[in-house]
Amino acid sequence: MTLQIDTARFKNLALEAHENGVWVVTLNRPSKRNALDIDTIEELVDFFSVAPRAGVSAVVLAGAGDHFCAGLDLIEHHDEDRSPADFMHVCLRWHEAFNKMEYGGVPIIAALQGAVVGGGLELASSAHVRVMDETTYFALPEGQRGLFTGGGATIRVTDLVGKARMIDMMLMGRVYSGAEAEEVGLAQYRVEGSSFDKAMELANRAAENLPLSNFAICSAVSHMQNMSAMDAAYAEAVVAGVVNTQPDARARLAAFADKSGARIRRDG
Repeated sequence: MTLQIDTARFKNLALEAHENGVWVVTLNRPSKRNALDIDTIEELVDFFSVAPRAGVSAVVLAGAGDHFCAGLDLIEHHDEDRSPADFMHVCLRWHEAFNKMEYGGVPIIAALQGAVVGGGLELASSAHVRVMDETTYFALPEGQRGLFTGGGATIRVTDLVGKARMIDMMLMGRVYSGAEAEEVGLAQYRVEGSSFDKAMELANRAAENLPLSNFAICSAVSHMQNMSAMDAAYAEAVVAGVVNTQPDARARLAAFADKSGARIRRDG
């Protein structure tokens, strides 16, 4: 049974369905540089809980205005004056949202521009592919603000850049941009023009894959990274057994066998 996504329920996310099951999910608080308040987090949980069962083949995650996301809504955090227990539960909702993104099995391509800072970098690191433009900059300024990351940066950003760079970013407030950001692994693509256009191109390319293959790529790899080498090898064999014998793959394998299918070439 395919579920329906009621776009009218979403206030802080602008949702737009395109052809081939590609959806654009836009953080829609530009006056706040798309800072993440608890309502936005709940909408991310809602959308990415339903997306794998609603025929969503790929998602472009973007931010309205000049910035992708400036992180935790510090004004809300200040005004709420939360207790340690209250803020712990806020962080757990962030983890719920970002885990549904990373492990949900739907390819997510983040179109980055301007600030990708603090919780905004945690959000971006939950996507499977990140595209940056020449305005994009990355930072984890928690140390300077008397804070600590609570949305998974110690896991996902560390996976991207390594422990030493992660600590340096938090401790010293180091900012990465341009070629350096790409080189350390904060984005896989860097474009001179529109990161959104490139992200849409990539999302449409991903949508051409078989859904079960995409599901495995965008969930199993992350799960296997959490396993021992022996457990990951076993899990990989099981997933390959399911995916590599799927009936829908037969036509693609036949096209490879009779040389009618597209060939892999150096220029992509």
